[in-house]
Amino acid sequence: MGVESTPVPSPSPSRAGRNLPAAIAVGVGLGALILGSLFWQKVLFTVLVLAVVVVAVDEMIKALRTGGAVIPRIPLFIGTTAMLVAAYFGGPMALLVALAITVLATIFWRMPGGSVGFVRDASAGVFLIGYVPLLAGFAILLVQPEADGPQRVVTFFLVVVASDVGGYAAGVLFGKHPMAPAISPKKSWEGFAGSALGCIGAGIGAVVWLLDGQWWAGAIIGAVAVCTATVGDLGESMIKRDLGIKDMSNLLPGHGGVMDRLDSLLATAPAVWLLLHLLV
Repeated sequence: MGVESTPVPSPSPSRAGRNLPAAIAVGVGLGALILGSLFWQKVLFTVLVLAVVVVAVDEMIKALRTGGAVIPRIPLFIGTTAMLVAAYFGGPMALLVALAITVLATIFWRMPGGSVGFVRDASAGVFLIGYVPLLAGFAILLVQPEADGPQRVVTFFLVVVASDVGGYAAGVLFGKHPMAPAISPKKSWEGFAGSALGCIGAGIGAVVWLLDGQWWAGAIIGAVAVCTATVGDLGESMIKRDLGIKDMSNLLPGHGGVMDRLDSLLATAPAVWLLLHLLV
């Protein structure tokens, strides 16, 4: 008789539903890419963001297709590129002009397909443009200032990461009271409290040490960021529930798809850009 080998169990997800070692490895790798591009050549950061956002747009096109909406890729990809490049070289006004052109191009591109489903497809396309490349454009606007653009981007990423890590840790250790069970069953009020503490602490530290600003400005940025990050997370969860999918893709081990990592970042970028512009 042969000796039966004991099967090796595959890594099980954590209590919060993630493969934690894979998630940490991917997060560290992405963080290294972001920091390297920021402090070497700012234009490389823009190229990196553009590549990530194009992948996210493609994920959203595929996801929305499961709900019946057919969105053309060509005008979305060209428009996404135009919006982010315009934001980098031309600022907020150029971003808005590129947004308008992209919306019009997407609508016109759909017209030859006929009137059946036109409103559905055009509406989904406009929603996607506003949700992904427009919001991502504010991350590009953050890097624009010559004096401290990279530090502003680092501040932005730090508050969102602190929200994610603080919420994850507090949710796993103390989570008992669901925050929005119909949308995201694992999200708890205890986790939100952990997100708030982490986000406000990161905001204060980043604004004081990286931007030479006032601590109260960092506290305001952190407090607003925890709200926008949570709304972004819940918003994407709502989209996935409506479409009947678990993740946008399986591209990033331990995270899901690119959009599953961008949800909080996208929702927070405009708020952090505006607050840093006004307060620091």
